[in-house]
Amino acid sequence: MTQHAEDGLAGRENVGRDNVGRESAGRDDVGRESAGRDDVGRESAGQDNAGRESAGRENAGQDNVGRENRDGDYREMARWDDPLRLPTGMRALWIATQKYASQAVYVLAKLSVADLLADGPMAPADLAAETGADADALYRTLRCAASVGVFRETEDGRFELTAEAEVLQEGHPQSMRDLIILHGEDISWRQYEEILYSVRTGRPAFDRVFGAPVFDHLSAHPEKDALFHRAGAQVASAVTDAYLGSYDFGAFPTIADIGGGSGWFFGRLLQRNPGVQGIVLDRPSGREQVEKAFEELGVTDRGAFLPGDFFTSVPVGYDAYLLKSILHDWSDEQCATILRRVRQAMGASTARLLVLDSVLAPGNNPDHGKLLDIHMLVTFGGKERTLAEWKELLGRGGFELTGIGGQDQWPVLECRPVPGPA
Repeated sequence: MTQHAEDGLAGRENVGRDNVGRESAGRDDVGRESAGRDDVGRESAGQDNAGRESAGRENAGQDNVGRENRDGDYREMARWDDPLRLPTGMRALWIATQKYASQAVYVLAKLSVADLLADGPMAPADLAAETGADADALYRTLRCAASVGVFRETEDGRFELTAEAEVLQEGHPQSMRDLIILHGEDISWRQYEEILYSVRTGRPAFDRVFGAPVFDHLSAHPEKDALFHRAGAQVASAVTDAYLGSYDFGAFPTIADIGGGSGWFFGRLLQRNPGVQGIVLDRPSGREQVEKAFEELGVTDRGAFLPGDFFTSVPVGYDAYLLKSILHDWSDEQCATILRRVRQAMGASTARLLVLDSVLAPGNNPDHGKLLDIHMLVTFGGKERTLAEWKELLGRGGFELTGIGGQDQWPVLECRPVPGPA
């Protein structure tokens, strides 16, 4: 999320595996079990089309989503927090109105309400006095957030933390506060006023709304850039353990993290693999955060920051080149340029490229990446990609996909350079 995440098949048994080295028997084309599941990956035996058990349900006097139908005149409204139980045609409205909840959570994070509740429940009037807010408006905002599980109203009208609200605290080990704030600020929100422009042209609305591409805008606004990097560090913190626990980065003595942002992920990688050393390449503005992360993690003797632009050049001489959550920010043409710069840096060496990015689930299967893909379109002009799209893109950049490591949700695309001129 910054300017911005060996041949894996050598000696690997391939009987019963697909072309990227995963077991394919009984799995779909991205390696998930498909037997006995419906088109959204839920077990379908004995379930209705919303994934609920239908066997043995009494349906007398109920409509097709299990709500009571009294004399044909009255239909009990389903709980609004359960879109699968909404009347036909209402789910689209439910989706459209979730912006109310998201903005409520944003403003509560901005006001540091979770930090104020760290010692126990407080009354809305007291919270309003501490935050400089209107007591009634703050109560209504808290009530909205509590209705979706973020904060809880007690019987005496005070509010307390829930597990979801705890991560809005600034000092929480899994804090998401900066990330939530980023999603509510203008750089994540205003461009959606022009989403129709993006859909009609394929170009990012951000450039149209703010008058410059997102990274140019960030460079011109240091306070926004700092928030962007802090939020990126929180994303890295959330996924780092999953990546580092499921893939052997220690197989590469030297690694260049291209577009490594805050340096938190690479610092943790170095911390976990004492035999590895390397650099983070990113915009000059990222130096302070990277060096701070390396110092906090105790890896300054093996990690360094290198200012640069991966569209222009990439340092030579590394055993592996890491692109984590980078390529989804850019168009196919821009990605091909980045990949060619990495390929040129590799030369005739046996270095490997490791791409840490999502691989979209096929068909109508639910996938968070399909939601994030819209943000890539509107904000960055980038995209999330399917396995077939990854193979085609890597080929354009001079690479061949040889395997997929890591976990299904956090895959590591293992790539080797195609022989020939870089």
